[in-house]
Amino acid sequence: MSRLFMCILFLLKSICLINSNDLRDKDIFQSLTKKKPHIIFILADDLGFNDVSFRGSAQIPTPNIDALAFSGIILNRYYVNPICTPSRAALMTGKHPIHTGMQHTVLYGAEPRGLPLTEKLMPQYFNDFGYSSHIAGKWHLGHYKHIYSPLYRGFRSHVGYWTGHHDYFDHTAVESQQWGLDIRNGLNVGYEFHGKYTTDLVTEESIRVITNHNVSEPLFLYVAHAAVHSGNPYNPLSAPDETVAKMQHISDYNRRKYAAMVTKVDESVGRIVQQLQKQQMLNDSIIIFSTDNGGPAEGFNLNHASNWPLRGVKNTLWEGGVRGAGILWSPRLKKPRRVADQVMHITDWLPTLLTAINDNPVSPLTHSEIDGISVWRALSEDEPSPRKIILHNIDDIWGSSALTVGDWKLLKGTNYQGAWDGWYGPAGDRDPRLYDYKAIRLCLTGRALDALNMLPATADIIRLRSQSNINCNVRMPYLKQGTKCNPLQEPCLYNIKDDPCEHYSLTHKYPNILDSILFELDYLNGTAVPPSNKPLDPRAAPSRWNYTWTNFGDYDDEFEETQVYIGKI
Repeated sequence: MSRLFMCILFLLKSICLINSNDLRDKDIFQSLTKKKPHIIFILADDLGFNDVSFRGSAQIPTPNIDALAFSGIILNRYYVNPICTPSRAALMTGKHPIHTGMQHTVLYGAEPRGLPLTEKLMPQYFNDFGYSSHIAGKWHLGHYKHIYSPLYRGFRSHVGYWTGHHDYFDHTAVESQQWGLDIRNGLNVGYEFHGKYTTDLVTEESIRVITNHNVSEPLFLYVAHAAVHSGNPYNPLSAPDETVAKMQHISDYNRRKYAAMVTKVDESVGRIVQQLQKQQMLNDSIIIFSTDNGGPAEGFNLNHASNWPLRGVKNTLWEGGVRGAGILWSPRLKKPRRVADQVMHITDWLPTLLTAINDNPVSPLTHSEIDGISVWRALSEDEPSPRKIILHNIDDIWGSSALTVGDWKLLKGTNYQGAWDGWYGPAGDRDPRLYDYKAIRLCLTGRALDALNMLPATADIIRLRSQSNINCNVRMPYLKQGTKCNPLQEPCLYNIKDDPCEHYSLTHKYPNILDSILFELDYLNGTAVPPSNKPLDPRAAPSRWNYTWTNFGDYDDEFEETQVYIGKI
């Protein structure tokens, strides 16, 4: 060997020896040197299972969302919590709401509580890995003191609102017969946003964050849309007139307005994906699109979603309330372009994304710390899911609970005295010939993905749409031995794989399975902490704070009358 080669070899060995104190093996070295992905988590509010057109109905066209779905992974057995606050708490913490006190109904703007400050949240975990975290849109996890609001829970910026809903144009929120402005630019009241349609506002803030981001560091962007949650009672379904006019094929006017709200979300997805491409970030991104809970159908919450053919609505424990429309997209997926039957729960996103960040088969979190399980490798490589049990919720105040173990789902009790336990449409336009396949390539997302050579062929799109369409025709003879079941009278047991629409209860046919799941449910209930709900605080009344919803717990009663400049606090 030449003297020069020997010197170079010695130098390389020396570097390796120096680094070996910190980098103990090759996997750790690769994990630290590999570029971390940008994470874009888009959360729709109250979106129905049947309201995205990749699911089989062409009634509401969602080509941008569909383009991501067909080039990524369609999550076919993906579960969320049945209502807003519990789902968002589960997403942010990786814990079941029964373990954070957030399991009963929603957090109201006048409640003196929030997601416990002892909980470490998703952006805080990401920040530990060098991420810059931002939120655009809805929070709904507490604001009565400023330390509960997004800027104190790991996010660098927030343009959006704090309560559960607001009007899409004037941005006021009506709750418990109280009315006040709820729109924020950081901690300041966003008076300047008056008249700006909320979906556009959230989109433009997301684009601003992407445009101004230093691409040398990883980005976490949480896009939490207000849509398609209903607004205030005087104008619950709100969309620009020109968007509503494009939905003339829908005869029901309320459903037409709802559809317009959905298409604005789809447009938002396209604009965000387009901006990621412009900033040369798309090829290094992981994009999740998800609903927070099942859709409110048939006028529930003054809304007109569809979970067809699934049973139930938002805030029920039937599949229509907890089986979510969701997709995962990334060039890092090893086996994309498929419908994934791997079971997944919303608590799983935290460890799943941390595994994707680390490229490590071992989750950075242990199961003793959180309830979520990493399913990154299962999804990416199409392997069996490690998730075997889904706790849908336990609400001891309302007396309802549900648990899925393997393919078996148990319901014990129900909400609203069973008034919303049926099957609700519309089924939509399910003829495959009515679907606009060309729109996939012509939409903003399609164009961006085409540049990455990631769009599947039309034949593959047809196949994927067919596979993601839930079929409730009973093929298994044993199911017909089941009975109708009222969970207010007895526990109901369903094989959710063979009977996804929950028609045939097998409570009496399989008593041993019933008893084992009841035992597991009782065990989980024994680990629950009490619900943290509190009576509404009269100090929160927006009329005391220049007609705004604010951090009322930060101020002493004696100073209330002086806070006329509340826009700055």
